[in-house]
Amino acid sequence: MADGISAAVTCGLGRNPFLSSRRRRLAAGDCIQLFTPLPLCRRRRPSIPSALPSWQQRRPATAVCFVVGQSQRSEITEETGISDVASSEEEEKRRISLDRTAEKMARKQSERRTYLMGAVMSSLGITFMAIAAVYYRFYWQMEGGEVPVTEMLGTFALSVGAAVGMEFWARWAHRALWHASLWHMHKSHHRPRDGPFELNDVFAILNAVPAISLLSFGFFNRGILPGLCFGAGLGITLFGMAYMFVHDGLVHGRFLVGPIAHVPYFRRVAAAHQIHHGNKFDGVPYGLFLGPKELEEVGGVEELEKEINRRIKLYNNNTDASG
Repeated sequence: MADGISAAVTCGLGRNPFLSSRRRRLAAGDCIQLFTPLPLCRRRRPSIPSALPSWQQRRPATAVCFVVGQSQRSEITEETGISDVASSEEEEKRRISLDRTAEKMARKQSERRTYLMGAVMSSLGITFMAIAAVYYRFYWQMEGGEVPVTEMLGTFALSVGAAVGMEFWARWAHRALWHASLWHMHKSHHRPRDGPFELNDVFAILNAVPAISLLSFGFFNRGILPGLCFGAGLGITLFGMAYMFVHDGLVHGRFLVGPIAHVPYFRRVAAAHQIHHGNKFDGVPYGLFLGPKELEEVGGVEELEKEINRRIKLYNNNTDASG
């Protein structure tokens, strides 16, 4: 069919008795589509005897019907098809995005369950062994009715001292080792984690080695020195457990920590460590439990308060969404 607009001409010649039956159908208003792009089809005037009355000699009326060409219909159909294909592609992309989001959330939940199981089992195991070791050691010390007060005080003092001292050791090691010569291991902690564990977790195992060694030596031997070693190993163990719950659980959300998240001091600790990952003050704070104090020393109090408010707002939004 011709491109563009085709024209159909109908000639209303009235009731002219000289018209054939086909011309009479044209006169009745039928439209014939012409295969020509011309806007109007010219027709010769029929020869009518001059003897006819004047009303029969009038110039025939012309009616023009415009018909959309085949190419225009094809273009409309093609545009509609392209629109449908684009809509289908967008719908497919949206579906794939939703599937990936759901898969990522499911994987995240699985990772949290895996790490939580490991954290709970290790915490319960270490706690049970520490309690049993303390009980049996002091029980053996008091055999025969003699109470070794000096040894017991030394064990208690070293437990507290080692737990506090580990904060300063962790701060120094974090700055001088983990962000320096051991960065190739520690950088896994500053990047998105793929899986429940990361290479940085090796440092926890390395810190557990001296703790287990000191506990073992102090448990199987008697005297002031073994008592001090036992206390030091116990303090390192207590610090490691607290570090795991606050750092891994509260700060980085590797597992749920329950009511710890509502303690104001722990909120400040979590916010301070989050600022460390933002690297806004050249990596300060490098410590954990004394992180807020480090920020105060470098003028980061305002930033700390902003981070605390942001975490509270985020926590409230997550609570409302889950509720």
